Amino acid sequence: MTFSLTTTYGAVQPLDWLVLAPHPDDAEIGAGGTLIRVGDAGQRTGVLELTRGEMGTLGTPEGRMAECAVAAAHLGLSWRGTLGLPDGALRDDSAQAAALAAALRLLRPRVLVMPHPSDRHPDHYGAYALGKRALHLAGLRRAELDGEPQRPSRVLLFQGNADLQPALLVDVAVSLPRWEAAIRAHESQFSGEAVSETVTPEVVERRLARLGYWGTLARVRYAEAFGVEGELLLAPEML
Repeated sequence: MTFSLTTTYGAVQPLDWLVLAPHPDDAEIGAGGTLIRVGDAGQRTGVLELTRGEMGTLGTPEGRMAECAVAAAHLGLSWRGTLGLPDGALRDDSAQAAALAAALRLLRPRVLVMPHPSDRHPDHYGAYALGKRALHLAGLRRAELDGEPQRPSRVLLFQGNADLQPALLVDVAVSLPRWEAAIRAHESQFSGEAVSETVTPEVVERRLARLGYWGTLARVRYAEAFGVEGELLLAPEML
C-alpha cells in the first residue's frame, strides 16, 4: 500500500515546528496555542494530519480537509497537509513509517510535536509508536528514502485525552481567541449534539479547564502542557 503527502494549506517548506496529528482537529486541541505563540515569534509552523479522519462519525474527509484549511489560517500556519494513512489503523508499521519518514525529510522540522503515548485513543498511541519508528528511519543515511537524513533537535509530546506529567508548560493566554476560532473551524465535529466523550460541543470549555490547571502550576492564566523523553534542555532557538 502506498501513501501520498497532500497539501491542504500553504506551501511545502522546511519548518521550525511541526505537529503530527492523528486526525483533523487534534493539533488545535493539543498544541494550537503554542503553534500560535511560536508562529507569531517568526517561526515557520506546520501540521501534518496522519489520516483524513474518514472513520469519524461526523463529517466527510473532504469537508474535514476544508475545515483544516480554515483552521490553519487562524493558527497562522506556514503549511498544513495530510499523509492519508488509514484512520483507525495507525501503528508501528514499515510502510506507514516509510511514508512518514519521507515526509519528515521533506519538511525538516527542528521541533517535532507528537501525541503522548498515555492516551485512551488507539490512533493516538499508535501515532506515537509510528512517529518513533519514522524518526529513526528518517535519520538513517542508508534508508531507501528520498532526501537527506533528518533528525529534529527536540521532540515534544502533546496532551490528548489522558493526563500527563508535564516537562514543559507554555503560556498561551494571548493565543486563546485564535485558538478557540481554530477549534471551532472544525464545525462538523463540534456543533450539534455530542457523539462521544471527546467529540462534543463543550470541547473548548473542557480544554480550557485543563489549560487553567496547567496555568496555575506555571503561575500564568492558561498554559499548554508537553511531555518529553529524557531531560529537556531549553535551547534559545526554541523560544
